[in-house]
Amino acid sequence: MIKVDAHQHFWQLARGDYSWISPSMSVLYRDYLPADIIPLIKQENISKTVLVQAAPTFEETKFILGLANQFDFIAGVVGWVDMAEPCGIEQLKEISIENKLLGIRPVIQDIEDKDWILKPELDVIFQYLIAHDLTFDALIKPIHISNLITIVDRYPELKVVVDHGAKPNIIKSEFSPWAENMAQLAQRPQVYCKLSGLLTEAPAGSDETTLSAYVKHLFSTFGASRLMWGSDWPVVNLASDYANWHRIAQLLCRDLTAGEAEAVFGGSAIKFYDL
Repeated sequence: MIKVDAHQHFWQLARGDYSWISPSMSVLYRDYLPADIIPLIKQENISKTVLVQAAPTFEETKFILGLANQFDFIAGVVGWVDMAEPCGIEQLKEISIENKLLGIRPVIQDIEDKDWILKPELDVIFQYLIAHDLTFDALIKPIHISNLITIVDRYPELKVVVDHGAKPNIIKSEFSPWAENMAQLAQRPQVYCKLSGLLTEAPAGSDETTLSAYVKHLFSTFGASRLMWGSDWPVVNLASDYANWHRIAQLLCRDLTAGEAEAVFGGSAIKFYDL
């Protein structure tokens, strides 16, 4: 079994890309680079990772592509381009020649216009992703799910994965309408979902018990074959750590068959990203 961490980040603060990381986030306000994660993935017997953009700049994407080319454990990169501007397609063409580019991720959760993803000027980017078998990571919150359904129906050949289960508001125990909307989204077979980022949406000190209802719903709607585990490291350090989140995720998956568990902890990511 090849174990894959389907969602992790690096950053180097001196680059100036990471305006969302403030000194008040003491655990995150430092550099996180390959040397920091290598012992963590070795301890958990994880062979490959998917490196995801952590800043909405094209320069940061080129930076992490450079790291991916230096380290074999990085199976590929989900980058960022300026989708809504004319330069976006040129940026995408520039980096699509990189063997380790898997797809792109706009930071939808931080865009003030909740309907941004529906803009017609994004069409050229979506069409390019489809034509070149590149993927689309949807970093969304529950308020965006209905619009993502519209996009998925508009582009049925687009390969989409929802990051962090669409960030349900676990800290306030909000289950509906997130659950109903995710069930609708899951009816589209080209959509996958990441079992990641949930601890940081939950109350401090949460464990598998707190997350159980949300994770069970994801399994009942997407199934193990379209769910992939990701650490969301180092962001996970706000709530826990790499090894503990991996342990909790395994507990949440303890009732799966061996084949289903292999899908969640590697197979689904390998299939979706064509690793």
